[in-house]
Amino acid sequence: MSKDNRPRRRWALIGAAAALLLTGAGADVAGAAPAAAPAPTSSDVVAAAATPGCGKAPTLRSGTHTIQSGGKTRSFILSVPDNYDNTRQHRLVFGFHWLGGTMDQVAGGGSDGDVYAHYGLRRLANNTAIFVAPQGLNNGWGNSGGEDVTFVDNMIKRIEDDLCVDTTQRFALGFSYGGAMSISLACSRPTVFRAIAAIASPGEISGCAGGTAPVAYMGIHGLSDNIGGGRAQRDRWVRNNGCTVQNPPEPARGSNTHISTTYSGCRTGYPVVWAAFDGGHQQGPVDGCAGCESGARSWVKNEVWRFFTGEQPPTPTTFRLRGEAAGRCLDVNGANSANGTPMIIWDCNSGANQQFSQNGKALQVLGKCLDAPANAAAGARVRIWDCQGGTNQQWNLNTNGTISNAQNGLCLDITGAGTTNGTAVILWNCHTGANQRWARA
Repeated sequence: MSKDNRPRRRWALIGAAAALLLTGAGADVAGAAPAAAPAPTSSDVVAAAATPGCGKAPTLRSGTHTIQSGGKTRSFILSVPDNYDNTRQHRLVFGFHWLGGTMDQVAGGGSDGDVYAHYGLRRLANNTAIFVAPQGLNNGWGNSGGEDVTFVDNMIKRIEDDLCVDTTQRFALGFSYGGAMSISLACSRPTVFRAIAAIASPGEISGCAGGTAPVAYMGIHGLSDNIGGGRAQRDRWVRNNGCTVQNPPEPARGSNTHISTTYSGCRTGYPVVWAAFDGGHQQGPVDGCAGCESGARSWVKNEVWRFFTGEQPPTPTTFRLRGEAAGRCLDVNGANSANGTPMIIWDCNSGANQQFSQNGKALQVLGKCLDAPANAAAGARVRIWDCQGGTNQQWNLNTNGTISNAQNGLCLDITGAGTTNGTAVILWNCHTGANQRWARA
């Protein structure tokens, strides 16, 4: 495998998204309950999930700890919620560093600082989880003779003897070698870990003892980073989890975007999510930015947290854009979602081809983005295109009612100040006339 100790910015990991059945009490789990067991009642879960640390005054505190494991002194950094309550069962999340990385980089968030602590998940958890950043031998996860898996077993026992943990809500994730270690735990401890997320994992270099039982799995991988290996690992969990085999969509090279796909047909409680992105060996890719890495700005942490918790992504607020002069709405011609379909005005209606959502400065409709051709001049037709984050797909909704393109400064204009159905919408020099003023409807 390629080493991960190249002189570049380090984050700590993460990965991609979906609405899953990982919500805890009352759900089928990839944790302590046998795979074939029926979903327990909420009272059963409380009894089964409680650890010896529940109800005890804790002795463990946030910070660095050492334990003996396999005759060696091993270290980990523990992050306990500020408002820790020994009567409440907490999620337990392990974050494994990359080759050449350290537990301090994971726990501290690297150059991004606290916003990316524990791969950005600590802030998102909002004091609902206990986080662990273990230190690998020789800054890696060789797992010789299973010693790193045993180290995890020992950490779990030490933590759960002292702190109140929900045993159906244990998770692991990591970047590169850390992803491989997370996979090793999914293989060898399928009844211990509910779900894992493997970011840019080089495969099973930390071993895969077992590897046939289901575990909820999220794979995050760049197109330019041995994507075939990432797909092969994904397919192992597609088989294990009984999902319907498919070829999920992946972004085009040069698009600087990602596509997350939740597989269908998986056993309840054992989802598989595949998040492919246009990039290389990265842990914090940023949509719309070629080769950029930033844990603070990356989509990965949010999608991983939603995967672990089963939280639904926020539902975008949709709206129509009605031209002031015409009284008609911005409309994708013929409701055609193909790239290059031009924009027109049409009687306002509830059709999806008039329902826009705003994502930053992007205006999205029919799963595409409102797009101005690159280097467009006044008179160019406005269209839809695959979202790629470029400034030609970014729009300023100005206080005077105009909508101007961030790349060229031209405004959305109803050509010739027309008012009839089908009139083309173009780019034109901004003049704030009524045929350039738009209102949400």
